[in-house]
Amino acid sequence: MRSAERQGGSDVAARTVAELVRAAADGDQAAWDEIVERFTGLVWGVARSHRLSPADASDVSQTVWLRLVEHLGRLREPEALAGWIATTTRHECLRTLRASGRELPDEDLTGGTGPERPDTGPGPEATVVGAERRALVWEALGRLSLRCRTLLRALATSPDASYTEIAAALDMPIGSIGPTRGRCLQHLRRELAPTGALLED
Repeated sequence: MRSAERQGGSDVAARTVAELVRAAADGDQAAWDEIVERFTGLVWGVARSHRLSPADASDVSQTVWLRLVEHLGRLREPEALAGWIATTTRHECLRTLRASGRELPDEDLTGGTGPERPDTGPGPEATVVGAERRALVWEALGRLSLRCRTLLRALATSPDASYTEIAAALDMPIGSIGPTRGRCLQHLRRELAPTGALLED
């Protein structure tokens, strides 16, 4: 039974974003769960870039997922879900900042009350491109073995965890984490090479 469950999870993880969107719109809970897993990091990354408090960031995250549920069956370009999520999260962050009266110092840079400050953050195009690249990475990750998916996700989502903690969580010998990580990253690069998602050195 466990083997069947893992195979089913692998099938879901291997779907493209557009396939996941269509399946989730039809009520496929596993597809929805996979969407949330792939893009939660993107939502929190955008929220953190707006320097929201943890409570506000959590509220924004919940609102974004609610908005997605409402629009899931009406997305004109399901394959561009990452850009939709990034844009929606940014709008919700700005709405939250306006409601708390904290937007003006960061957003109104040309109001004449002081010297204009350069915007050193990524522009909207760069944000969308980055989001799309992350989506391609998650799709490629879903095509790897369960062992590689589990290890790379653990390393990506818990960057502060030590190898000892990850080894204990995944029931892996601590000495095998580094070599396994290297092999899994090689497999991931091969999956990503045809997509154009790899950055040039």
